[in-house]
Amino acid sequence: MVCLGNICRSPLAEGIMQAVAAEAGLDWTVDSAGTANYHVGEPPHRLSQKVSKINGIDISQQRCRQFRAKDMLEYDRIYVMDTNNYADVQRMSGQYWAPEKTSLLLDALWPGQNKSVPDPWYGEEDGYHDVFALIKRACEKIVADFLES
Repeated sequence: MVCLGNICRSPLAEGIMQAVAAEAGLDWTVDSAGTANYHVGEPPHRLSQKVSKINGIDISQQRCRQFRAKDMLEYDRIYVMDTNNYADVQRMSGQYWAPEKTSLLLDALWPGQNKSVPDPWYGEEDGYHDVFALIKRACEKIVADFLES
């Protein structure tokens, strides 16, 4: 799960995907990263933590990190939150770039429409609730599709 700063959206996505996968009986390793290094070592944004906790998911132990080219080798799938993240991951992956394993998270719900998960960084708590719900829908669809395959 990749966004710009690994502070709002991708920590939510990591926590949600881990919870949805575990609920389905899947033992997946889920991680998140940012394409920028603004918040390396910091916990997720307080509102991401609050909204997650309200929904029964604790992301407080996560720490922000920057995406690394070797992530492309270590993970089966790389989900990004928007088209800028996609371009940044492509650039940062260098020789390890693997377009077949990289996609926008919301392609799970709207294939090929290049829809972005909105960045709630500058907004109020309601925006974090909306983003949580959107990410959860996408994660549930990804897990359901995996179980059907």
